[in-house]
Amino acid sequence: MSSIRPLIPLLIAAGILLGGNGLQGTLIALRGAQEGFSASTIGFMGTSYFAGFLLGCIAITRIMKAVGHVRSFSALAAIASAGTLMLVLVIDPIMWSVIRFATGFCFAGLFTIMESWLNSGVQNHDRARVLALYRIIDIGSVTGAQFMIPVFGAGGFTIFAIMSIMITLSLVPVSLGDRSNPKPPDEVKLDLARVWRISPLGCIGCIAVGVTNSAFRTLSPVYAEEIGMSVADVVTFISVGIIGGALIQYPLGYLSDRWDRRKVLLLTTCCAMLSALAIVFLAGNAVIANFAFVFVFGSFAMPLFSLSAAHANDRAGKGEFVLVNAALMLFYSFGAIGGPLAASTVMQYFGPHSLFSFTAAIYAIFILITLYRMGVRSPVPANHRGRFTALLRTSTIFARLARRNGDSAKSGKDE
Repeated sequence: MSSIRPLIPLLIAAGILLGGNGLQGTLIALRGAQEGFSASTIGFMGTSYFAGFLLGCIAITRIMKAVGHVRSFSALAAIASAGTLMLVLVIDPIMWSVIRFATGFCFAGLFTIMESWLNSGVQNHDRARVLALYRIIDIGSVTGAQFMIPVFGAGGFTIFAIMSIMITLSLVPVSLGDRSNPKPPDEVKLDLARVWRISPLGCIGCIAVGVTNSAFRTLSPVYAEEIGMSVADVVTFISVGIIGGALIQYPLGYLSDRWDRRKVLLLTTCCAMLSALAIVFLAGNAVIANFAFVFVFGSFAMPLFSLSAAHANDRAGKGEFVLVNAALMLFYSFGAIGGPLAASTVMQYFGPHSLFSFTAAIYAIFILITLYRMGVRSPVPANHRGRFTALLRTSTIFARLARRNGDSAKSGKDE
C-alpha cells in the first residue's frame, strides 16, 4: 500500500473529474429538455462532445510535451470550469454545442494527463491494484454524482456552480499532492489500417459500441424524462444501467477467456439487443420495469467494448497491446461522434422508445457481421488467448496503464 500512497492525490483528482464529467452529461440532457431543446439538438451536443474528445485524444500529447503535466492539466481544467459556468450564463443551443466540443477536448486531455501520470508512477506489481481502484472510483464517482441533480435540481444555477467547483478542486491534489515531474509520454502510435487488418471484427465492434453507448449516455435522460420519470428516477435509471455493466463485465470476461471469444461477444450482443427490445415493447412507461430492463441492458451493453478489444488483442502480436487499444479507442470515438446525432434524429420522428429500437438495430447488424466473421476465420487457439482486461474509454493512454505483463518489458520504463 505504501507504494500506492503517492498516487492517491491523482486518484482523488480522477474521482472528482470522472464524477463531474458524468454529472454534466446527464445535466445537459435534462436542462436542455427543460429549456425546450429538441432531442436532435441535444443529440448534436453529444456529437459535439465526442468530436472534441477525439481531437483531444490526438492533440494532448503535443501539449504535454510543450508545457508539462501540471500546466497542461491546469489550463484544461480552467477551460472546462469556465465552460461549465458559461452553460448557465448563455442558454443557447449553438453556444452549448461549442462549449460541449471544448469540454470534450478538455476532458480527453485531463484523463490522458492523469492516466499518463499514474502510468509513470505505478510499479508493475501494483498495476492490478491501481487499475481496480481506478475502476471503483470511476463507477462510484459517476453514479454518486448523478444524485446531486435531484438534490440541487436541474433548473437553477446551483448545480452548474457545483460542477465548476468540482473541476476547479481537481487542481488541488494535482498541484500540491504530487511533486514528481514525469517525462511526457511518447505520442501514441496510431496505425488504424494495421489494427483493422489485425481484427476487423474488433474494430467494427468498437465502432458499434461507440454508436450505441454514446447514444445511451447522451439521450437516456431525454428518454426517461419524456416517458414521465421524475428527476430522481431519471438519474436512477442511468445509474442502474452503469452499475449493471460494472457487475457483469468480469464474469463475461472470465467466460471469454475460456470459450471462443467471438461466441461470448455474439451471446452478449444478442442479450443487449433483446433487452433493448424489451425496453421498447415490454417496459412501456412503468418506472420499475424500465429500471429492471435497463439493468439487464447495461449488464450486456457496457462490456461489449472490452470484449471487442480482448478479441482484437488475441489476434495481435506480442507487444502490440498499446497500439491496438489506442486505435480501438479512436474507432470507438468515430462511432460515438455519429451515435447521438443519429439516435436523436430517430427519436425526433418516432418518439422516445425509438432510442432503444435504434440501439437494437445497430446490435442486429453487428450480430450479422459477427456471424459472417466466424464463418470466414477460424477461432484463436485457447493457448494464444490473453487474459480479459476491462478497459475504460477515458483516453488512449489507459492502454499503457492496463497493458499486459508481457507487454511491460517491451514497453519499458520510458512511459
